Parts: sequence; structure tokens; C-alpha cells
Amino acid sequence: MKPISSADNPRFKQLQKLTHSARERRKAGLSVLDGVHLIEAYIQSGGMPEVVAISAAESENSKIVNINNYLRDISPLLLNDALFAKLSSVESPTGIIAAVKTPRPAAHAESAGACVLLENIQDPGNLGSILRSTAAAGVSEIYLSKGCADAWSPRTLRAGMGAHFALRLHENIDLAEFAQRYKGRLIAACQGAARSIFDIDLAGDVAFIFGNEGAGVSAKLRAAAQLEAAIPMPGKAESLNVAAAATVCLFERVRQINAKQARK
Repeated sequence: MKPISSADNPRFKQLQKLTHSARERRKAGLSVLDGVHLIEAYIQSGGMPEVVAISAAESENSKIVNINNYLRDISPLLLNDALFAKLSSVESPTGIIAAVKTPRPAAHAESAGACVLLENIQDPGNLGSILRSTAAAGVSEIYLSKGCADAWSPRTLRAGMGAHFALRLHENIDLAEFAQRYKGRLIAACQGAARSIFDIDLAGDVAFIFGNEGAGVSAKLRAAAQLEAAIPMPGKAESLNVAAAATVCLFERVRQINAKQARK
């Protein structure tokens, strides 16, 4: 590892720009992973970081040492604790940060299969939670409108807990145009819809549409959907958080698929 003790070091300054500027990350085509769990998930998915920085205080941590063993041609930067704290976006620095290439898979609506369409999801925590539930439910394709929060921001990455690397994320997508070309069934999650999500066949190629936290699914996408579905709420709550609603819908699909397989 290469020890660095000065904030004027060019490599440190470059990494600091990446950790604090979305514009710099977009320009470089890189994302920043903060913490052992995210970096492990990235490496396990077959990726290899471009840059790694480790705090001196955590350099002997067994989990960080294990990650270091996987870094083939990369010499991590060893930072004193004061410098490392300038990089970390969390109150309690994790001890390791990596810059990785941001995946940009091609989007093909005609062959998308089961997928999730997200329209103008604003909160990075909600977005990360939806990504986590989608990956857990075995769906790998997510299409995000231009109005969604940054899927690769540090906050979204933390909320996703490594789910990003089990998914194909397509950002800045014209969802109305995608809907015209999609070959499966489009199901819009809408409060007050006449049909319950539990009464709809969700097996096969379906695209769930989840809308903005306040406005819901737009009229344009509701018109493009074959079905609108609601989640029954017998209690007094007015609505569900969009991440919770997405989880209910995705795992109802899992339940139905498992039930059909059990009957065979």
C-alpha cells in the first residue's frame, strides 16, 4: 500500500472530488463505494475497483485485508485517519472506499422480460430500498425515468446494500416510449385501482410501474399500462411508502410463481 499523508497529493485530491461531486463522478464514469459490504458485493459480481483507499486505523481489519487480497494490480492508498475522514460520506468512517466503473448496460425493451419501471422516484433511500427488494425477488432489470434520483449516488448505494450489482440498471429512460415497445404486460401500481394486486396473475413477463412518492404514476404511463393494481389496506393509513409497495408487489409475484411450481 502507498502511504499518503498530505491533502495535496494528486491521487487523494482526485478521489476526494469523486466522493463529493456527482458531476465529477458522471464525468469520470465512476461511482464511489464506501464500506466493506459494497466493495465485497462489487468484487463478487466480477468487478475490480479502479482506485481503493484504506484508513491506517483499519488496515489490519480482517475483512479489509481479505478485500486487499483480491486486488490484483491495484495498490491501495493508505491514508491517515484525518485524510480518510475527508473522503467518507458517513458519520463513522468505514475504513475502506473504492472508485469503480459505473455499469451502463444497453436497454432493450423488446427483450426486457420481467422488470420494474420507476417514474420520478425522488428519495435516494426509497430508490435504494426498491433496488434491494427487486434483486431479492429475482428480477434483474430496472428502468428509471429521467426524473429519478441518481441510482449510483452514495446514499442510494448505501440503501441498496449491494443490490446494484445483481441488477441491470438503465437510467434516463423515456418510460412512455419503452412501454410502447415492451412485449409483456404493464402493471401500474395505483392507489384506488379497482383490482387488487393479489387478484392478478403476475407470472411471466410483467413490468411493474411505480411512480413518484407524492404524485404516483403519471396519467401517460397509466394509459400505457394494461392493468392498474392496488394493494388492499384495511387499516387507517392513507397510503404505503413506495418502497414498501414495490416490495409487496414483487413478492406477491414470487409467491405466485412458487405456488404454481408446487402444484406441478
